Amino acid sequence: MAGANTHQAKTQFGYRRHADQDRPGQSPAEYPVVVVGAGPVGLSLAIDLAQRGQRVVLLDDADRIGEGSRAICFSKRSLEYWDRLGVADRMVDKGVVWSVGRIFHGESQLYQFNLLPEDGHKRPAFINLQQYYAEAYLVDRISDLPAIDLRWRNKVTAVEQRNDSVALTIETPEGAYRLHAQYVVACDGARSSLRQMVGAEFAGQVFEDQFLIADVKMTAEFPTERWFWFDPPFHAGRSALLHRQPDDVWRIDLQLNRYADPTVEKKPENVRPRIARMLGHDKFEFEWISLYKFQCRRMDRFIHGRVIFAGDSAHQVSPFGARGANSGLEDAENLSWKLDRVLRGTSPASLLESYHVERSGAADENIRESTRSTDFMAPNSHQEARLRQAVLALAKETEFGKRMVNGGRLSVPCSYDSPLSSRDADAWRSGPSPGCSMLDAPVATRAGEQAYLTDAFRKDGTDFTLLSFSNGAPVDVPGGVKDIRIGGEGGLADSLGLIAKRYDAEPGSAYLLRPDGYVAARFRHPTREAIAAALSRAAGLN
Repeated sequence: MAGANTHQAKTQFGYRRHADQDRPGQSPAEYPVVVVGAGPVGLSLAIDLAQRGQRVVLLDDADRIGEGSRAICFSKRSLEYWDRLGVADRMVDKGVVWSVGRIFHGESQLYQFNLLPEDGHKRPAFINLQQYYAEAYLVDRISDLPAIDLRWRNKVTAVEQRNDSVALTIETPEGAYRLHAQYVVACDGARSSLRQMVGAEFAGQVFEDQFLIADVKMTAEFPTERWFWFDPPFHAGRSALLHRQPDDVWRIDLQLNRYADPTVEKKPENVRPRIARMLGHDKFEFEWISLYKFQCRRMDRFIHGRVIFAGDSAHQVSPFGARGANSGLEDAENLSWKLDRVLRGTSPASLLESYHVERSGAADENIRESTRSTDFMAPNSHQEARLRQAVLALAKETEFGKRMVNGGRLSVPCSYDSPLSSRDADAWRSGPSPGCSMLDAPVATRAGEQAYLTDAFRKDGTDFTLLSFSNGAPVDVPGGVKDIRIGGEGGLADSLGLIAKRYDAEPGSAYLLRPDGYVAARFRHPTREAIAAALSRAAGLN
């Protein structure tokens, strides 16, 4: 999205010459990983890899952050990931916490929802935080990690794949130089130049309806909730969205005619009357104005030789539902531990194929949900429009009608149909099944201190972890697996009984968690042999 009228302060980074640029052309510097693109996905991936002990070069062709707020909704799952990267506290402290959304039709509320109605989670359902803050906090974290070399105004202009490496040509203000990397991860956005360099297709659907996006600064009494309107009186026949951000900034999205002229519609003098009608006053200032079209597209394959794609460079979805940045962060979380194991030689290179399998499946799910949202918000035919009117009418009277209304299904962790998962051998009534994300719950330490299960996982979460529910005898854990015990001598206490409930745990049960916090296997009666077999499968060893 092209921004306009960006008033908030930008963070400018100076270009610095690196010693690699002085090496002879026939002997370029070699690195395990080069990440291209210093957005939230590339920054997070670099931090994750560095915390696992990998050296990373992070390249970005710009030298600043702060070009409009762009992504603003970050999910609980993203916050749990950022917890492990050491930045979540800053994100939450600055961000606006919310879990309630309301759907309106005309002037009437159809219904409201709560994305996290139960207590006992460390992180909220969502925070709203301008992307430039998220990026700034991630850059600050990188400054604490000497294993990451962040180079601004370094633009990749050529990619040459070799049997055991990738050769990159990089342009800088002082001329070009070359680098070699065992793997390159492209996090360079929807207009990815690396995608073009490897000749990859980016296929899908571009929807014709346009949406005006405006961030306005004002003092307002609206609650901290997500409000979505169908056919509001201030914007008849279209949809609208309102979100609070930090610093008294509010995100407003207004659906426009598909034939609207973007140049005309973005002019502040034309945007102001629309926003004033919505708010009932004109006491606001513009922070950012842009127009966008929904795009639901993805690459056929996320891995091209030793070049791996993540985030918007690999897939795009509509912004309604907050599935863009959050799915990109899940890409980073999924890829980092696998790439680390491959680089260390503890798993074969074929493990990386599971990244494509799992995350392309997740992209398909996100695209399906985004497409359904778009079709409902912007019907393409008279028949679709009549169907929407019927659904909105039903929603006023029935629960099933409410469930059919689609104002953007919000991001949730994907469930993987994965070759790394071991099938259940026992009966389970509930709990996260193999391929699903772990669930948080309160715990108490032996000293009686209150904490959360995600805290315990974070401490041991760079490797596989066995979450075991003690029956008096510790589980015989294979080497290379950390152990989090609930109950028994020396274990964490299930202080509110929520862990047992959320994991359908009986004494002796256990869950094998991957380094990204996804369930690899679960056991009612774990044995060393069964755990070892599941571990071998999850590590891509068989």
